[in-house]
Amino acid sequence: MSEQRFVKAEFAAWVGIVANLLLAIMKGVVGWLANSKALLADAANSATDVVGSVAVLFGFRAAKLPPDEDHPYGHGKAETIAAIVVSVLVLLVGFEIGISSIKTMISGIESPPEWFALAAIIAAIVVKELLYRYNYRLGKQLNSQALIASAWDHRTDVYSSLAVFAGVFGARMGSAFEMPILYYMDPLAGLFVAFLVLRTGYKLIRESIHATMDHVLHKEDAEELVKTVQRVKGVIAVDNLRAREHGHYVVVDVKISVNPRISVMEGHDIGKAVKQQLMKRFIHVSDVFIHVNPYDPGYPYKANVDPDHDDFPSLLH
Repeated sequence: MSEQRFVKAEFAAWVGIVANLLLAIMKGVVGWLANSKALLADAANSATDVVGSVAVLFGFRAAKLPPDEDHPYGHGKAETIAAIVVSVLVLLVGFEIGISSIKTMISGIESPPEWFALAAIIAAIVVKELLYRYNYRLGKQLNSQALIASAWDHRTDVYSSLAVFAGVFGARMGSAFEMPILYYMDPLAGLFVAFLVLRTGYKLIRESIHATMDHVLHKEDAEELVKTVQRVKGVIAVDNLRAREHGHYVVVDVKISVNPRISVMEGHDIGKAVKQQLMKRFIHVSDVFIHVNPYDPGYPYKANVDPDHDDFPSLLH
């Protein structure tokens, strides 16, 4: 992968670290001064996001390492491992927020949060929504599971902050209309935040674990790869093609059939041309392994033969 990719990814991770650290401090201070349990829970969520962003950053740096003897396919899965770390942290925070909110409701609430807590929540919503859009767009562009996981973590924070806003506002309404029962909307908001966080954490860890198990691209996703190989001069049929996801990139294993009357050197050159074409056209293709077969009309993969190919008619004579 290009150096530019890692520069962009690392910059995004640093943006997340700084933004989450500032939000955690702001929410914590305002939540304590405003006596808002929900905002304090949200502060804990942001503090954990700092740790998650650091994990993503280390994942990028590990993935940047070149292939070695122990890791011949590179270190791309380091990003997926970072995504798993973020997911686990999200789950732990969800449990902690839920337990804290329940404890607050059981112990009772004597007064609602202060009004200025709402300003801090609005600021957090704006910042988190911007971070979500930035990370998600960049994650899709760079094919980074870790960035996409981080993006959804930011989006969960937006929803949790909206719930916190509703809880604080409802508690304040309870004070205005002398309805102490509404004070419980603040810890109830914290409980709702816990549900959202746990739901997102489960989704992220499921997708991250799936990505670590050498997932092969589905047929429709690999179709363009097959078409590109078929267009290479000398390739009569694509007998088989597997593209294994390896972090942010894929490793392609392809079997091709060529004219059985050509020399070994000519078959080698065709295979080399296939590899060069795939790696040139698809930036997410990290390596290509090719097996060259002599074309046989009775081969079970003959459905992948390109009848319009220049070399196809010569085999019928």
